[in-house]
Amino acid sequence: MPDIIKCPEQFVFGLDIGTRSIVGTVGYMDSKGFHVIAMEVKEHDTRAMYDGQVHDIGKVTEEIMLVKSALEKKTGRPLVNVCIAAAGRVLRTITVRADMEFEDEHRITAEDIYNLDFAGVELAHRRINDNEKNADFYCVGYTPVKYYINDYEIGNLEGHKGSKASVDLLATFLPEEVVDGLYAAVEGAGLEVANLTLEPIAAMNVAIPEQYRLLNIALLDVGAGTSDLCITRDGSIVAYGMIPYAGDEISEMIARHYLVDFARAEKIKVSAGKAGRKINFKDIMGTRISVTSEDVIEIITPVIDRIAQDVADKIVELNGGKAVSAVFVVGGGGKIPGFTGALADKLGIPSERVALRGKEVLGNVEFAIDNFKKDSLFVTPVGICVNYYSQKNNFIFVTVNGERVKLYDNNSLTVTDALMQAGYPNEKLFPRRGAPVNFTLNGAARMVRGETGEPARIFKNGKETGLNSRIEKNDYIDIEESTVGAAGTVAIGSLPEFRESIDFMINGRKVSCPKFAYVNGELKNGSYVVRENDKIVMENYYTLGQLFEFLDIRLDTVEVTVNNEQADIDTKVYENFNVKYTEISLDAENSETEENFPETLSEENRIRENRIQISVNKTAVTLKNKPSYKFVDVLDFYPFDLSKMGGKELYMAVNGIKAGFSEPLKDGDSVDLYWTGEPPA
Repeated sequence: MPDIIKCPEQFVFGLDIGTRSIVGTVGYMDSKGFHVIAMEVKEHDTRAMYDGQVHDIGKVTEEIMLVKSALEKKTGRPLVNVCIAAAGRVLRTITVRADMEFEDEHRITAEDIYNLDFAGVELAHRRINDNEKNADFYCVGYTPVKYYINDYEIGNLEGHKGSKASVDLLATFLPEEVVDGLYAAVEGAGLEVANLTLEPIAAMNVAIPEQYRLLNIALLDVGAGTSDLCITRDGSIVAYGMIPYAGDEISEMIARHYLVDFARAEKIKVSAGKAGRKINFKDIMGTRISVTSEDVIEIITPVIDRIAQDVADKIVELNGGKAVSAVFVVGGGGKIPGFTGALADKLGIPSERVALRGKEVLGNVEFAIDNFKKDSLFVTPVGICVNYYSQKNNFIFVTVNGERVKLYDNNSLTVTDALMQAGYPNEKLFPRRGAPVNFTLNGAARMVRGETGEPARIFKNGKETGLNSRIEKNDYIDIEESTVGAAGTVAIGSLPEFRESIDFMINGRKVSCPKFAYVNGELKNGSYVVRENDKIVMENYYTLGQLFEFLDIRLDTVEVTVNNEQADIDTKVYENFNVKYTEISLDAENSETEENFPETLSEENRIRENRIQISVNKTAVTLKNKPSYKFVDVLDFYPFDLSKMGGKELYMAVNGIKAGFSEPLKDGDSVDLYWTGEPPA
């Protein structure tokens, strides 16, 4: 083993957590290739892993710690960050097209390509989770299939100029529970995941160099629990897949046939890999059994054929309905005699085109350690480390309102991403309006919106921040949810229709009168606050009786015509109607008696003495000569011209409360009367 000091500071630690064993690898990459400086293999004592998935997290954690400790002793370095790979159990794949547009002609950089790839990954992530309603899926690997510049296909984007860059990207996903189990086992051993990939992607990085990917080749990684596949064609990886059958199926057949436990069956299977070997063992009854390798192979041939058939079917399915030109086989499960020949037969291709690859594909890998030779078993472990240099694919954890949340790390995560993953409701982030008030006005639906509340307050690690703030692993995010504003409210006097007056010509003089407002059939003044589902009617006319009541003239003392026609108390008077009246003269025949007349004069005197003192716009004003007073009476004693609009809205209030023309007035009231807003053009 070489001097550890020669190992650069930036080395990589990879763990291949397989169904049958854990392989730990430490090494580094330079211009000559990848250098393995330490490796440790630990077989599982129990079936803590099954079909590529962690079943006993605690047990797997213990075994990872043993591998980690052994490698730390060999390297003299503490191991903190680790690269891992997942088997393709319940695999989902999707191909997407992602685009990146630039304002001007732009020279594409490596960073642009990186961002483009991750735009594709994010798009694929959204689509796969939209399609899978019953589970959350996480990206465990991706491959750019084709790049485009201004929609023209190109091999390498870097350095080219264009206004648009695009990628066809193949992304692969696994369910949350598969990924969570791996993370939990690794983190339990005091390690942080630096990179996560898929096992066939890791193997592909070593077994099939880019120059071979022009060919239609399948890479098959046969482990203990799963057989993982990827297909190349036209220079790219075009498909991923898996079948949940591999070496364990063979071991289970041996165990059932010879009545031995699973661990003993594994040893028998390994021994059977050497032709002409005699194998001795005891079954669970204590009976001594002696068989040859050929005997065992005969027993397991049906299982080998079934696995080969399933693999062949999956290859044809992934390859568009036809066999590939060749298959590279890696992994311990593929070493069983007869497997490669059976697979070639099922695919209908020459047997020499299905081959176990180990030493042949590890040519650029230096094993600078003792007692390790290049073998197909180590293709995936080395590939996991090599993958770190080509793809950074990882998850991070943050805490949102006390809940731990896992996020796919695309190097540009924000608070928004964390809140979405945590399922935080959007409506609690943004200001919320208070309840509106709905009503009808002259039969037309109206709504007055509630006021807007305050937006949510967001804190990252105790400091207030925004939704677009970048986040990193282990950040703590706390949200004070947004508030609801006040409910909608409007008074009758604030409605534009109420503020509009009706003009009549009375004895040749223009008189402006306020409109009447009926709410649910009842007459209301301007201070009435509209309620939900109120039905408001604002008439565009006065009855003659209402008009003369407003003018404070008794109809029984005058003769009236409307538009030169005789009228009575119920006659409707509309905008600009011409009203004329004359006082009725008293003759001796129908005049009041002498004893009653003084009483009438006394009443008139009483009215004259009914004065009240108010303030209008902070100016003292005296109202007089009426038995009672309304807001409209102010216009008789205070100079204010309603015929000329001095603003957008006429503001009327009594003692600070909005009012209408018919609002009663009493002594000491404070009145506000003025225009607000810009006058109409």
